[in-house]
Amino acid sequence: MKWEKKGLIYKPPFDGSWKDNSALTPTPFLLTEDIIRIYASFRDTNGIGRIGFVDVDANNPSIILRISEKPVLDIGQDGMFDDNGVILGDLIKIDNMVYMYYIGFQLVKKAKFLAYTGLAISNDSGETFVRKSVTPILDRLDNATLFNAVHTIMYENNIFKAWCGAGSAWQKINDIDYPSYIVQYYESSDGINFNTQGYKKCITFIENEYRIGRPRVYKDNNKYKMFYTYGTVEGKYEMGYAESNDGVNWNRLDSEIGITLSQDGWDSKSISYGVPIVIKDKVYMFYNGNEMGKEGFGYAELVQE
Repeated sequence: MKWEKKGLIYKPPFDGSWKDNSALTPTPFLLTEDIIRIYASFRDTNGIGRIGFVDVDANNPSIILRISEKPVLDIGQDGMFDDNGVILGDLIKIDNMVYMYYIGFQLVKKAKFLAYTGLAISNDSGETFVRKSVTPILDRLDNATLFNAVHTIMYENNIFKAWCGAGSAWQKINDIDYPSYIVQYYESSDGINFNTQGYKKCITFIENEYRIGRPRVYKDNNKYKMFYTYGTVEGKYEMGYAESNDGVNWNRLDSEIGITLSQDGWDSKSISYGVPIVIKDKVYMFYNGNEMGKEGFGYAELVQE
């Protein structure tokens, strides 16, 4: 693959509002033939994320058409799994509804945070969302005690297939704890209740990696393709790429991803959370740059494969 970077689209206002800083995990959703709605987690001055959106022109995504004035999904009730922030996992159309799989964060005394998956549903084409329940639909497991986060949901052959970031440990780097997780796979018959006993480990660590997350899977010519973000103990935080014939057993092909750090600017220190979307005869990828979205998000266009 070869991607041509098109530049920064959205830059946070740093205005003290609910979307003061960051636009984390930008997730494109084709709203109409001419509008791409990019859902993201906007952080306030305390670093707490709420989900809103940026609408862009599908024919020229550098053109912003609208920015949400209020969150489409706010933080959860006090004491719930999502009371200290939410970020995007994935979205899928189900009949006349839009299902939003999101990750909720909770602060606890003896860990930096916990992160599990919730579900919210929209009946107005993605303008507002209501929680399916106040509890997570994908909670902690023995092999995912701290983090269990859906980042891709796909409906295929009457099965909901989910790829997640799942983990149970922290990696200390320069006296700071960072979450450690791998890519894990689950299935569900209804998109709500997942067969957690039948989980499969998809991509695990190599060399000095301590986390592999935000798996974004799509189907191309009967082959599963995945973009993900990996972190190393040396501080590298970039995107990787893998392919699979069945969605479970993956071959890492990081060198073929075709996009990396810029020499300078908003994506010169890190590049992460890429999500591809096919629009007519083009393929775009929306992604975060430095500091995991603190400088906003931009996009690239696939020019060769």
